[in-house]
Formats: sequence, C-alpha cells, structure tokens
Amino acid sequence: MTDLSLSKGDADAAALEQASEARAAHGAGVAYADGEDHDHTLTNTGISNPKLAMWVFLGSECLLFGGLISTFLLYKRNNLAGGPTPQELYDIELTSISSFVLLMSSLTMVLAVSAIQRGEHQRLRLWLVTTAILGAVFISGQVYEFQVFVKEGMGFTTNSASSAFFALTGFHGVHVTLGIVMLLSAVMMSLRGRIPQARAEAVEIVGLYWHFVDVVWVLIFTIVYLIP
Repeated sequence: MTDLSLSKGDADAAALEQASEARAAHGAGVAYADGEDHDHTLTNTGISNPKLAMWVFLGSECLLFGGLISTFLLYKRNNLAGGPTPQELYDIELTSISSFVLLMSSLTMVLAVSAIQRGEHQRLRLWLVTTAILGAVFISGQVYEFQVFVKEGMGFTTNSASSAFFALTGFHGVHVTLGIVMLLSAVMMSLRGRIPQARAEAVEIVGLYWHFVDVVWVLIFTIVYLIP
C-alpha cells in the first residue's frame, strides 16, 4: 500500500510540474525545438500584447499630433514678429511629389507584409528596402524645403507661424526617420533568420507604424498646404 501511495504521489507531482511548465511556456513565449516562436499570448481583445501595445502607442501619438495641428491652426497667420509666413513660401508642386512618394511607400509596405505571410523572405527584404528608400526620398524633400525656407528668411524662431510649422512638419519628419530605422532593422533581422514566417506579426507591427505615419501626413498636407 505504501509503494502504491508513493507512486500516486509521484504521478501527481509530475502532472503538476508538467502543467506548470506548460503555463510558463504559454506565458513567456519560449522557443521550441523547431526554432519558431510559438507565443500566442492574446489579450482579452483577441490581439496579441505587442500589437495592442503598438495600437496604444499610436493612440497617444494621435493626441500629440492633434495638439501640434491645433497649434498650427491657431498661429498659422501670426507673423507679429515679422518675417514671412509658411503660406507665402510653399512649393505645392514639390510637396505634392514628395507626398505621393510617401503614399506609395504604404503600398510597398503592404507587399512586404504579404510576402512574409507567404514565407517569401527575399521579397520581404526587397519591399522593406524599397519602403525605406521611398521614406528617405520624402525626408530629402522635406530637408530641401526647410533649407529653402531658411534662405528665404523663415527660421524656426522668426515668428509664431514659422515655429508652429517647423514643429509640426519636423516632428512628423522625425517619425518617418524612426520608421526608416525600424524598416532597416527588420531587414537586418530577416537576413539573420530572426523573422520566420511564424513571426510575420513583427512585420505587421512595423507596418502599422508606417501606415500611421502616412495617414498623419495626408492630414498634415491637407490642413497645412492645401487649405488656405
């Protein structure tokens, strides 16, 4: 009887240990023998923790851009300190071209996400690099525009309108630059084999950020450049 009791106790202990390991594996997203990340941890919304964190971050960014856009609308004609206002120096043709280039980068980002979902790693890297190049072209156009504005006598502190303009568009440019860094980081991780098809969500999260940056620019371009 004693041996049977001990065997049953050992079996219960082993079952408890296995259950604990299973919970730890599910919660921590450990790497299994096949080398793929099996982390399927979902929140109550049905969205994974990393993707939900990105959505929360983008929500906070909406508030920040909303404040910058509101500030620009309040001060866009305020040149009490002298100097030109942004409206007097706009080059709509140049900005329209750079805006079109940035919008096309959303298309290449979609193609990158589609490629990793099909397990096509070379196409993934191709579209990620293409997206980064298009973003760099947009940033180059913005730097050129800022340089022209400064030559025309409108610096950051020239008047309230110029401060609001440079703060808004410059802050967006910083976001695009960070997006380019994220894209190139994803390319490097893909080259090292750290983005298998099972981790396609990592590329999707980068895509969420990139699409957000594009959508915000459409709003900025409309409000700042097109509306008189």
